[in-house]
Amino acid sequence: MNVLSDLKYTKTDEWVKVTGDVATVGISDYAQNQLSDIVFVEITVAPGEKVKKNSTCATVESVKAAADVNLPVSGEVTEVNEALPAAPETVNSDPYGQAWLVKLTLSDPAELEGLMTAAEYEAYLKERDH
Repeated sequence: MNVLSDLKYTKTDEWVKVTGDVATVGISDYAQNQLSDIVFVEITVAPGEKVKKNSTCATVESVKAAADVNLPVSGEVTEVNEALPAAPETVNSDPYGQAWLVKLTLSDPAELEGLMTAAEYEAYLKERDH
């Protein structure tokens, strides 16, 4: 299981990387591994859209299941990963890199305080799996 120390995580397996006031969101290595082979990605938000924490920003489908991806923070969408729907398998091969889903300008940086650090997320996953 791959967890990156510079990211924050949710209990629903999303990650967020913050650079200045820009938050990049994706799903964790653990989540893509649980889903197995990703065959479909639909991003359901658009640039310019104001979004709220915990609202759905994408749907990811695998050969086993479908899952909604929820936003860990609120803000205004600045970019969506337009390459991902054409290459959904990227979520499996590079969940923390090329498979980011959306970028947004943070509207409430304090929301980051409620997210888990990499160490907390690893401990959470170990507990959840037992």
